[in-house]
Amino acid sequence: MNNTLIDYEKTKNLVFTPDQDYYNDIFHQHATSGYTEAIHLAQERVSDFLKNNRKPFSGIRPEEMKSKVENIDLDTPLPDYESLFNEVDELYVNHATAYHLPEYIAHLNCPVVIPALAAEVLISAINSSQDTYDQSAGGTFIERKLIDWTSEQIGYSDKADGIFTAGGSQSNLMGLLLARDYFSLEFQKWNIKLDGLPPDASKFRIFVSDKAHFSNHKNAWILGLGEQAIVHVGVDSRYRMDPKQLEKAILEEKAKGNIPIAITATAGTTDFGNVDPLTEIARIASRNNLWLHVDAAYGCGLLLTEKYRYLLNGIELADSVTIDYHKSFFQPISSSAFIVKNKLHLNIIKHHADYLNPKEQNYDALPAQINKSIIQSTRRFDALKLWFTLRYMGKKKLGQYTETIIAMASETADLLEADKDFELLTDSDLGVLVFRYKPSGWQGDCCKMNLHIKTKLFFSGEVLVASTKVNGIFYLKFTILNPLTTIAHIHTILSIIKKHGNEYIFS
Repeated sequence: MNNTLIDYEKTKNLVFTPDQDYYNDIFHQHATSGYTEAIHLAQERVSDFLKNNRKPFSGIRPEEMKSKVENIDLDTPLPDYESLFNEVDELYVNHATAYHLPEYIAHLNCPVVIPALAAEVLISAINSSQDTYDQSAGGTFIERKLIDWTSEQIGYSDKADGIFTAGGSQSNLMGLLLARDYFSLEFQKWNIKLDGLPPDASKFRIFVSDKAHFSNHKNAWILGLGEQAIVHVGVDSRYRMDPKQLEKAILEEKAKGNIPIAITATAGTTDFGNVDPLTEIARIASRNNLWLHVDAAYGCGLLLTEKYRYLLNGIELADSVTIDYHKSFFQPISSSAFIVKNKLHLNIIKHHADYLNPKEQNYDALPAQINKSIIQSTRRFDALKLWFTLRYMGKKKLGQYTETIIAMASETADLLEADKDFELLTDSDLGVLVFRYKPSGWQGDCCKMNLHIKTKLFFSGEVLVASTKVNGIFYLKFTILNPLTTIAHIHTILSIIKKHGNEYIFS
């Protein structure tokens, strides 16, 4: 035997001693004290964040925030964890938006559930990557189990499949990519993955409502079709895609010599929280051989509730669906998924590399999630957060949160409609209400006044609301996504809005 070879049996139990302090900052078996100290201090700061915040934002101005960050010398490390956390308090924690407070009623940012936060500790420390089985054995099957569970909630059969993604925009990109490539393969016998876009790709058309998510436009550009491929379909009185106008738009594009390939329906619009008529849209898609993708990034919470599940009737007819657990399942960012009705369609995006997922490997015996991903090789084990949540809390409790939110949005809508000084555009299937302060008899510029209200609210930090424009008119927007929000909170917020509006009128 070669004497220069290391005798493993004699060395495996050696105590790790060389330059112990030098390696204390690396997560390994002899650095538990350093890990414990850092995590304990982080936990204290989180607890302080919860205890000390009484309003959703500090109101700090961008120029002050920029100055604080730019004055830091990144080449000079701090002496200890206490100093580090003190610095981060000043730069981040003290000015972080507190989504958990009912006075935060702006965007689609939900309060998060505690089991998912516990999972984050494991996810970050163990640091599994979800691309292949040898990098995440249990993680591979936990993710697959959750994809199967989500598919069942949608109403798909066991032929469905999918993958966790970084967010709704990425999932929507995957939906349109499959729509584009499936159409080319099925109807033109053209393989875009191998041969690039077909000569007539500039004629491809994708139909979305006027209120669909902006990611459709960006994704059409990324896919090489350009934003000109997006055809806007008119909406009904509740700002949902109008099936009659959809059929008309398809006929018009065909008459122009263009090639319809897909429809994106929205289950929970960002501006109004309403669900497109999915069953009718699915029938139109089927008649015209179009891929139907449903963006349920917001409305996916309806899958959890028996009371309002009917609002998603027809989603099971879609070819693909976007799910954002970090919106309506109360998960920390990021936690999303892309689901397809027919798992074979995911073969379109499969690509083999000898060092990672070789072609000859038996993927039934040794699975690899990377075969389903388009832009993420290394990928966090975000599925564990949802696993913790479902196993600890259960589907029913999450569904009750959604029901509470919908009920509060309905009560808020009634309150706005009953007040002659507010103008509400429409009700909501979920929790988004678009309105403006418009005092009875006042003849001034309501757009400027409501912009003033939003600005004053933001920089005082007392209440955070969103805004949008509808037909060129500026409106305020409530996004109720917190089951802790009560009608008393709403009364207070509306009173503050009135106060700032009246200040503007009488200034």
